[in-house]
Amino acid sequence: MTPIQQEYCLNLHTGLIEGARQAECDHYDERVSDDDIDLLVIHNISLPPQQFGGPYIDQLFGGCLNPSEHPFFEEVAGIRVSSHLLIRRNGELVQYVPFHKRAWHAGVSSFGGREKCNDYSIGIELEGTDDLPYEAIQYEVLAKVTRLILTAYPKISSERITGHANIAPGRKTDPGPAFDWQLYKGLL
Repeated sequence: MTPIQQEYCLNLHTGLIEGARQAECDHYDERVSDDDIDLLVIHNISLPPQQFGGPYIDQLFGGCLNPSEHPFFEEVAGIRVSSHLLIRRNGELVQYVPFHKRAWHAGVSSFGGREKCNDYSIGIELEGTDDLPYEAIQYEVLAKVTRLILTAYPKISSERITGHANIAPGRKTDPGPAFDWQLYKGLL
């Protein structure tokens, strides 16, 4: 079954998307309140930078990235980061953290004057970079899971979907100018 044909279902009890590949990740903690989820943050990631595929994103979020496999990994191997979801270039959906847990995707951040976005947001990584176009299938899968999230968490509205750059300006630039916000919002 292709990612376009894949049906997803969000189980609110477990916080997991059925149909997504579940990956090992210990980089999360309890939310202050899961009733407070009201923001969706779009990111990008590639490991090594500008390269796609391979096991390295899973290894980074799983805390087992080997710094000797690439010079860049020496900089990031000890970082404790995660995201709720990753959408690979081929459309594969990977879940690292249940939605009712706090993933560590936003870092020092604020939205609408409120600090610590990890406390009240869901983070979705797209395998990509700021300046290379994303794949059409990534937008399709992103729209599918966004619709599930909007239904499950009604405090998240279209106005409360943003990029990492907007919650951490000057520190982060993703999902970057290559991300087509108009296309994405049109698919919703």
